[in-house]
Amino acid sequence: MSSTGPKQAIYTSLAEVAQALGHPHRLELLEHLAQGVRSVEDLSARAHLSFANTSRHLQILRRTRLVETERRGKHVLYSLAGDVEVVALIKALGRVGERNMAEIGRVMADYFRARDAMEPVSRDDLVSRLHDGMVTVLDVRPEDEFAVGHLPGALNIPLAELERRLGELPADREVIAYCRGPYCVLSFEAVAALRGRGYLVRRLEDGYPEWKAAGLPVETPA
Repeated sequence: MSSTGPKQAIYTSLAEVAQALGHPHRLELLEHLAQGVRSVEDLSARAHLSFANTSRHLQILRRTRLVETERRGKHVLYSLAGDVEVVALIKALGRVGERNMAEIGRVMADYFRARDAMEPVSRDDLVSRLHDGMVTVLDVRPEDEFAVGHLPGALNIPLAELERRLGELPADREVIAYCRGPYCVLSFEAVAALRGRGYLVRRLEDGYPEWKAAGLPVETPA
């Protein structure tokens, strides 16, 4: 008996997931949701989209169970439906894109590597350094994202406040900066600014969502 029927059924469903991912706004919304639970209003402001447009994109993501909802009072809150799987899916998409798409390579060279060409610190390496107390971990995401969850012992200085809060960074220890994920520009900008000030600073290889998805310890509200 041919197995075409069930195989095609699976491929049809997988194609629906791929189609749900097939828009830059939806990928950005998933990045924001990887930081924590958000309302439609909040996501609209963060992604610089209208409420109606944001809601439409979220419904497309919800139909393929990439996101899920809960109601709190008058607000409908969205979250990733399976942090580990969705974060891994987006990361895999990025790896394929970097390998196959010349435009991604150009942007990586012209923007990201121009600001930080050094090899980033791996998660395993940072775990070891945290255990030894050898580094200062710097979270440059906005304060409300940091409050939802962050790496253990991280110091939160949002990028916009970095210049005036340099005194909070110890000058005698290496700084490891991180933000929302591998394409988040905040940590790249922070590294460039701090190196210009003479700090010994490197980036974490990705961001908070990937750290959490790897099952590594995080600090969250009690």
